[in-house]
Amino acid sequence: MSDDLGNTTNRHDARERAFHLLYETEMKGDAIADVLASLPVGPDEFAAQLVVGVGENQEDLDAVIASHARNWDVDRMPALDRAILRLATYELIHRPDVPTAVVISEAVELAKSYSTDDSSRYVNGVLSAVAGAVR
Repeated sequence: MSDDLGNTTNRHDARERAFHLLYETEMKGDAIADVLASLPVGPDEFAAQLVVGVGENQEDLDAVIASHARNWDVDRMPALDRAILRLATYELIHRPDVPTAVVISEAVELAKSYSTDDSSRYVNGVLSAVAGAVR
């Protein structure tokens, strides 16, 4: 069974799944490969690409986020926001095929759905600054 990775709904669902997996990885303190291997049903191809990409580039992603996050160290951010910012920053840097507005909008929606009331504005501000620097 193959997804149409160009389908907006499928990509939205894949980003949400990737976000959940990144958060799970951090909460468990496990390597991304171990979390993926332990899943009874793996994520679709796009979600897996995102999760692996974030894992392979996390140190660089954190440095980019830190350089644009005002008054927050990446380690002190809420874990949910950190996962969202890593995911979106990865896409901004490594997925030029995805429009900037889509990356930021999807991240803001994840923040609205899963994090605090202020998180969506914060995520939007940080990602707008990141996008201005990397795109």
